[in-house]
Formats: sequence, C-alpha cells, structure tokens
Amino acid sequence: MFNYFRKELDWGGRKLILETGKIARQADGAVLARYGDTIVLCTAVGVRSAKPGQDFFPLTVNYQEKAFAAGKIPGGFFKREGRPSEKEVLTSRLIDRPIRPLFPQGFRNEVQVVATVLSHDMENDPDIVALIGCSAALTLSGIPFFGPVGAARVGFANGEYLLNPTAEQLATSKLDLVLAGTVEGVLMVESEAQELSEDVMLGAVTFGHAHFQPVIQAIIELAEHAAKEPWTIAEPAPETAALSSRIDELARASLAEAYQERQKQVRQEKVGAAKKAALETLTGEGHDADKAKPLFKKLEADVVRNAVLDTGLRIDGRDLKTVRQIIGEVGVLPRAHGSSLFTRGETQALCVATLGTGQDEQIIDALEGERREHFMLHYNFPPYSVGEAGRMGSPGRREIGHGKLAYRAVRPVLPGKDVFPYTMRVVSEITESNGSSSMATVCGTSLALMDAGVPLIRPVAGIAMGLIKEDRGFAVLSDILGDEDHLGDMDFKVAGSEKGVTSLQMDIKITSITADIMKAALEQARDGRLHILGEMARAIQGARSDVAATAPRITIITVPKEKIREVIGTGGKVIRDIVEQSGAKIDIEDDGTIKIAATTETASQKAIDMIRGIVAEPEIGQIYNGKVVKTADFGAFVNFLGAKDGLVHISELQQGRVNKTTDVVNQGDAVKVKVLGFDDRGKVKLSMRVVDQASGADITEQVGSKAGGGRDNGGREGGRRERSESDAAE
Repeated sequence: MFNYFRKELDWGGRKLILETGKIARQADGAVLARYGDTIVLCTAVGVRSAKPGQDFFPLTVNYQEKAFAAGKIPGGFFKREGRPSEKEVLTSRLIDRPIRPLFPQGFRNEVQVVATVLSHDMENDPDIVALIGCSAALTLSGIPFFGPVGAARVGFANGEYLLNPTAEQLATSKLDLVLAGTVEGVLMVESEAQELSEDVMLGAVTFGHAHFQPVIQAIIELAEHAAKEPWTIAEPAPETAALSSRIDELARASLAEAYQERQKQVRQEKVGAAKKAALETLTGEGHDADKAKPLFKKLEADVVRNAVLDTGLRIDGRDLKTVRQIIGEVGVLPRAHGSSLFTRGETQALCVATLGTGQDEQIIDALEGERREHFMLHYNFPPYSVGEAGRMGSPGRREIGHGKLAYRAVRPVLPGKDVFPYTMRVVSEITESNGSSSMATVCGTSLALMDAGVPLIRPVAGIAMGLIKEDRGFAVLSDILGDEDHLGDMDFKVAGSEKGVTSLQMDIKITSITADIMKAALEQARDGRLHILGEMARAIQGARSDVAATAPRITIITVPKEKIREVIGTGGKVIRDIVEQSGAKIDIEDDGTIKIAATTETASQKAIDMIRGIVAEPEIGQIYNGKVVKTADFGAFVNFLGAKDGLVHISELQQGRVNKTTDVVNQGDAVKVKVLGFDDRGKVKLSMRVVDQASGADITEQVGSKAGGGRDNGGREGGRRERSESDAAE
C-alpha cells in the first residue's frame, strides 16, 4: 500500500532519518525528518499554473509547533494552537530565506511549504530538522527547485566548533550559528555570538558548510528512488529578446540619469517617470505591459550594477567603503527612562528604553517549557518611514525578524541580572528608511540603554554589507542603500563591539558565494563597525551613572530561606500589606533574594524596614520602638520589629504599682520596649519599666505616667491571670 523509502545517516553523533511515501501522500512532496527524537513532517505543494499578470513569486513557508509534540496541552480558554508564536514566525523565515533563491528566475507559480513539529526531545531544536525536511520535500516534489539545501547549527566552546550542539551544550557555547546552503556554497547565516572575532565566525561558517554536505548527499540519494517527474517549465516567448532590446533603447539612458540623483525620493520619482514613459511607448507599439515589467527591472539592475563595477562609485556618489553621515543623539524624550535618535543618511531609528521590575518580565510558553525573558526589543516599521500610506496593525514577519536580529546583537553585552536587576524593554520606531533599519536599531538601542543607565559591557553597532557579483568581478559595498539591497546579490548584516562580533546574518540572492567574498565582507564590515562606534561615542561614551528619576530604584536584600513564608504570609496577606503601605513593588525568589522597586527612597526604605522587621530575631537586652496593639487586665501586647508581638506584663509597665493597664498605655500608643527574654512557648517577654527607669523619660507619646499606689502582689496576681488568659487565647 505504501511506496515507502527511507534514508538514514549518522550525523553529529545522532541519527538523521528522512522518510517518504507513508504520510501526506497527496502533497507534491512529503518527508518525515527525524533527528534524535525530534520529528518534523515537511510538505511541499505547488500550483501547476501561475495567475495571469502575476509579477512575483508567491512562496509561503509555514512552520508550526504542536503542543502534543512536547506532551503538553495548550493554555488559554480555547485549548488549541492559535496565532503563530515568535519562534514559529522566525523559523518560517529561517526556512524561506535559503530556499527562495533556488527557484527558477521568472517562476511565478504559487508554492506552499509546511513544516509541522510532531515530536520534540528537548535536546535537538526542530528548526534545523525542519529546514532539512523542507529541502527534501521540495527536491522530491517535482516543483522546479535548484536544490537540495543542507543546514546545520554550529556552536563554539573551549576553542572548538560543535556540530548541532544540544540545548545543554548551547547553554555554555559562545556561539549559536545556523547556516544553510548548497554543495557550491552558503546561502543563509543567522547567529548570536559572545564578541567573537571575524576569523572565528568565518571558521564557523566553513565548518558548518563542510559538515552538512552528507545531508545534501542523503537527500539526493533519497530523490533517486522517490522523486516525482520534474515539472515542465515554459520556455520564454520568442519575442522576449526583441522586447528586451526595445526596452533598453527606450529607458537605459533615462535610468542612468535617474540613478545619478542622490536623494532617494527624487531618484524614485525619476525612475518611475522613466518606467512610465517606456511602458506607454511599448503599449502604443502593441507590446504586452505585463511582459515588459520584469524586463524593465532587469535593465534597472544592469544599469546600477555595471555602474558600480565600472566606476567604483555608488548610487549616492560614495565609494565602496564609505559609511553615510551619522548623527547620534540621546535623551531626546524627557519622560522616558532612556532614549536615542540614530540617523545614518536617510535611515533613522527612534529607540526608547524602559526599565521595569521582575513583574514586567515576559513569560514565554514554549515547547521546551515556560521561561521568563528580562530583555525585550520590539521593532516597528510604519509606512510613513518610506513615504507611503499603508496598513497599520500587528507586527508582521519582517518586523519580528528585524527585531530579533537586533535583539541577538545587543543581548551578549547586557549586564547580568545580579549586576543590573531590571527588566529592560526597548522599542525601535523606524522613522526613516533607506537601507538597513535593523542595524540602525542596533546602534540606537545601544545608545538608549546607555542613556537609561544600563551598564553595557561594551557599546555595539551594526552595519549592512552588499554585494554585486558578475563574471568579470565583484564589489562588496559597505552600508548599503535600499536600492542596492534590492538590486544586489547579498544582504550581509554584521553587528558587534570593538572587541568582536555579536551577531551575523547573511542572505544570498544568487546560488552561493565563496569564502573569499565572505572574508572580504567581514573585514570591510569590521572597519565600518568601528567607524560607527566612534561616531556613536560623540553622543554618549558609556552608561550614565544612575537610572532616570522616573525609573524605579531596585534594592536587593536577602533573607533566610526559612523566613520567606513569614514575609509572604498566609495567602500572601503580609506581602500585600507591605506593598500597599509602602507603595513599592516586591519580587521574592526561592533562594531568599528580595528585590524592592520604588520610585522614591521613602517608599523603598519603608518596605525594607518592614521586611527586616519580619525576619529579624529579637535580641535579649535590646530596646525597640513598638506600638500597643492590644490591652488586657494583665498587661499590653506590643508590636515591634514590624511583625513581632510581645507582652508587657502589667508589672513591667512602669515603676510602682499599676491598677489598670489603660492607666499607663492605650491601644495605638507608640512605646519603647526592652526584650527581657522568652517564655517556655517562645513568646517574647517585654518591659517598659526598665526603659523608663534607664531613661527617666516618658515612655509613651500619647499618655504620660499614671502610676498609682498598691500592693506588690497585685502585679504577681496579674501575671498569673496573664498566663491563664493567654493560654486560653492560644
């Protein structure tokens, strides 16, 4: 019944298994990929014909995680998977980026790739498994695809590279790098690093590329047995060459002139005018405008790319290595905890940092389990940033991806929670965009955090590199413009400090690039990054010595673990009272660490005093301030040390005989008491008489001395009554 095929290989110390022919047989291609006990079902389906007039390739990649893969039931009211999580969105992009360049030029048929996580062993991240499985599914499907693609994760610890490190190994690794590519070269890189050198980063890419070659070979061998017949691709219409030549005659000169314009909006207007004029002429001559549009784009790319290779000058007049003018400003928003405005040419990011407490941490419910995140970076790209009117709504895939890239770049230089116990959120609003707003976000975030008083290990900056590669040579471009990104062959983003790289992301639009090109790009990026860091230092050189006045002050104290219950109280009553009375926010950890956050010193100190009063142990012979909380015939109960109660026996209220407790004190009086000792039940015995005798002063603030005559045995009888009645009360 099943036309079943299976390919298995040992890879990185575990078995990688690719199966097809048993599940999802109606898809054009379906592969069950397994690594360890992590299993992902990957499918590919293509539509046999393109929609008329469609001028783009409609590829959709959907990666989805099922809760049952980790033996969990989804939370929430509906108890089923809902909108994609951030991890699902990022992994969908991760798969999309290396496979998209491998479809034929001009292919416009809709293709959908779906990766579903069916099992997660908590050791092997499903993202690599999914990418390999999707590559295999496309290779088997018959859909035109110049694959297969291989992928791997690379770690770096103790001076050695790690192939597909487990979750436990990643925890101590200085590098988390994911890459994908073909036999010829690398197509995609995504990474986070602990300030590693360019040589180490290049070595990791080379290491990963060499080690996923067996995976590519396994997919090829599986395809030899199970691949479907390849689709027939329609040959270009005979008139294409003639039409292309006619477009060249009509538009080359006007395009060349338009691309000499330095200002983006004016340049776009001139390019649009040249295109419109050419299309109107072609339409009048009886040509199909839909066929002409992609040829016009090809001419546009040819004009820009050859101008760079011929002259060494770019669209805006810069040479290959020069970075656009940079202006960095901090403290631009008076009520924000930290803010910056980073401008690089026609790209601008307004970054705002907000400091919070542990209660503001983001709770992430992932397949691997629930965790808390104390650093968040959110990137927004409103349409006005590129002079357009467009839809505003929840963040899309691009915004989530760019925000995560900046997050990875900044996180390695953040201080530890033991040094800076704040929750940090940065929002980057892109107010202008013409090339690499994600790298502007890295720079602006670094400035905003330092303005907020966050003691970064070192400032970080980012730069985007481009590539123009032809048979006659190549050119690596520093700090690319939007048009250079669109018309070029590579988008290579590098972020880091003066010490090393913290994040690297690369997307290749051609089949691959060589190690020599990547090395040249890394070296050129380092020079650009150091230049940008120098310009950023003009605004602020390091973190401010203190957080803003509007930010919460966090004080950390520790209490014995066995006292945590007393601080919290039954049902949280005690801690709620402390928060209500002091106005502070309080976080209590299992190890006895208590973080007190307040916007005023008074509120913070009051909370500290109340907590210390709860956990402090009364010392015999010490005098404390207290408050009468209850009076009885046999004496007064006094609260001291915040949460301790003790009894001042009637005989210990003052010198001489006391007929009634209320002759000396009343409920609510502030008094001074001395600890005499503890009874056989551990209850505290207090005295006001000894304090009065030592000081010779009044011992209440509201009531003076009210001593009267009488027999001494009255006090002793009162003492016996106290024991009897307090026993009953207990």
